[in-house]
Amino acid sequence: MVTSGFGNVYGDVVSARFRTVALALLVVACLSFVTGTNVQATEGGGGAYPNGAEDFMSGAVPPPGVYVINYVDYYSADKFADKNGNNGIPGFKLNVTADVIRFIHVSDKQIFGGLWGFHLFVPFMNVDVKTDTPLGSKSKFGLGDIIVDPFILSWHGKNWHAATGVDIYMPSGSYNKNDLANVGRNYWTFEPIIAGTYVTDNGFEASAKIMYDFNTRNHDASKLTPPGTNTYLSGQEFHMDYTLAKKISDFSFGLSGYYYQQTTDDEANGVTVADNKGRVVALGPALKYDYKNMAFSLKYQFETAAENRPEGDNLWFKFVYAF
Repeated sequence: MVTSGFGNVYGDVVSARFRTVALALLVVACLSFVTGTNVQATEGGGGAYPNGAEDFMSGAVPPPGVYVINYVDYYSADKFADKNGNNGIPGFKLNVTADVIRFIHVSDKQIFGGLWGFHLFVPFMNVDVKTDTPLGSKSKFGLGDIIVDPFILSWHGKNWHAATGVDIYMPSGSYNKNDLANVGRNYWTFEPIIAGTYVTDNGFEASAKIMYDFNTRNHDASKLTPPGTNTYLSGQEFHMDYTLAKKISDFSFGLSGYYYQQTTDDEANGVTVADNKGRVVALGPALKYDYKNMAFSLKYQFETAAENRPEGDNLWFKFVYAF
């Protein structure tokens, strides 16, 4: 039968839209201008969403109630791929540690037959970048951009779940165009989402969360953009988290990963920036344990086929609590 009770909370489609690795990538785009290589995709080389944040039951929004989720992510990369997939920055190393608290409320009100809910994310992160270039190394810690979604709708059937929403990334994090590292991006991102989960009667699960990002223009472009740039518009981005899993009693295990592809070119001062679209694919093992009104999850994801962005590994831990 379909996973019931608190287990559905863990894979909420509209969770973890916080800036972890994406914000960290702000510090590396300028390295392309030091080394003479073109390795930048979007402003800073990354999007707003931390790819791979969701996994089990990602299409299943929890039943009416109040929930808190704590996400912990450690991302490490020692390669910044250029447009051909080769390492474009000598001695490049990136480490990001993020801790994000998410607050969720799901009401018993129905709109278009779906339950209405909303959520809020408050992210904190530490970024550490090292290179064998004149730019050297940089570390920064701080509050990232806050994310809200005031209109989440979810539907449920015997063996299926579906959800949709639009996450809004607010430019609330600290930003200075002259800083090598920033924990805010200084522009808004609007991210429509659709997701679904199907669970067979014997516990096999297939879940996917599909997102598409629309970025607004940064009118105070950072030093990470091409020299002389005043305004910068990052291109639109398609990305998807996916999971194949099996549930046995209170345990679920399987494979989780993501696919990311930038779909439109960036613009610097209104002029197209060619050949800088980012791409990456990832996959790895995942494990979840449900206990009463709590859930715990651990997963490791390996990136490959990267272009115009870092290529590394993601280690995730989540804790979920239902009031």
